[in-house]
Amino acid sequence: MSDLMVVAFPTEEKAEEIRKKLLDMQQEYLIELGDAVIAVKQPNGHVKLNQLFHPTASGAAYGALWGTLIGMIFLMPLAGAALGAAGGALGGALTDVGINDQFMKDAAQSLQSGSAALFLLIRKITADKVLADLQGVGGTVLRTSFDHTKEEALRAALAGAVPPAAPAAGAS
Repeated sequence: MSDLMVVAFPTEEKAEEIRKKLLDMQQEYLIELGDAVIAVKQPNGHVKLNQLFHPTASGAAYGALWGTLIGMIFLMPLAGAALGAAGGALGGALTDVGINDQFMKDAAQSLQSGSAALFLLIRKITADKVLADLQGVGGTVLRTSFDHTKEEALRAALAGAVPPAAPAAGAS
């Protein structure tokens, strides 16, 4: 089961810095992300989504590849590539993977103009190590699907507070 985490930051640059840090942690197998999207509230009130995965573009590329291969069979590789790319782009546009786009836009409406929210869909996490790496980075937790103790630990880590030491095993 995946967990959702939404953290607001004062700027898009700060949100991007934290997303990069989390993606680096993913390379170290400390966290597994299903999606990591930055939503920025524009001065005109619209919300812009900065997504890592673009299903329309990847669908078009995948469709063009298969269209070319099938087109070669019928001696029309360019027509096959064009039809495959169009079909793949359409399929990609209709596919919404990760966090629902409309949910992110609705949630980001509460942001101040120019600020950003980092939406994370977390599949797996080594919480103690990730929270230690996020110690003091700032940000305001807007929403999570964590239980209360994990959410409070996240809030404390973002604020830079040192979490209380866990009691030793066997202590009374």
